[in-house]
Amino acid sequence: MLAKRIAHILVEEHYAACVNLGPAGLSMYMWQGSLEGADEIPITIKTTAARAPAVMEKLAQLHPYEVPEMLVLPAVGGSASYIEWVRMQVTPGEA
Repeated sequence: MLAKRIAHILVEEHYAACVNLGPAGLSMYMWQGSLEGADEIPITIKTTAARAPAVMEKLAQLHPYEVPEMLVLPAVGGSASYIEWVRMQVTPGEA
């Protein structure tokens, strides 16, 4: 499964601390003037703001869509220990 492969690569190569795969759903969208539909698995990638550009570049390489959906949403709060864990996972050489 493509989503699982992407998740493995992003975590193993330290682009993300964690990747959650959601349930498959049907996405309907217009593409090049035609209505399209595809089964898609949404993924949530946990990383830092500093790593977000590299994550998007890697995701664009791994994803078959010409224009994969990529949105960066800020974390406006959270457990300090979890946020530190995320930072340590995506910057393993900076401990």
